Amino acid sequence: MDRILISACLIGWPVRYDGAAKTAHHPLLEQWAEEGRLVPLCPETMAGMTTPRAAAEIAAGASAEDVLAGRGRLVDAEGGDPTAAFVEGARLSVAMARVRRARFALMTEGSPSCGTTLIADGTFSGKKRFGEGVAARALRDAGVEVFALDDIEALSRRLDTAD
Repeated sequence: MDRILISACLIGWPVRYDGAAKTAHHPLLEQWAEEGRLVPLCPETMAGMTTPRAAAEIAAGASAEDVLAGRGRLVDAEGGDPTAAFVEGARLSVAMARVRRARFALMTEGSPSCGTTLIADGTFSGKKRFGEGVAARALRDAGVEVFALDDIEALSRRLDTAD
């Protein structure tokens, strides 16, 4: 049985930067929880960041790949540089996938760690841009298939063909 890493905020854990959850309700999530497939993770808290914490974004003009390669950084709303923590969270996410033998991940769109196709634009304006979060990129680089909640049906189809 394939396990699925899941952004902990999607299953009700209050780990987001603002101390809230982003709880998702879907019959597949209930089914997978009952089957013991779900492996919750929050890259930021695994790296030791507090909840709540300052909002962070990948700096304008940089990508998750740049951050992981040391060519880009993150900035937070208070002017800090949480890049090292985000890189550590990405590393720990990959380690979690390996230890738990998770081949799939269901992650929170828009997050600087977990975004799958959209992230904040790096200006704290509320605008989004195409891109992925640091942990999502690291997981993909490690061979984990990463999905957004909007793609849960596609993840279900992949599980059907992978089992």
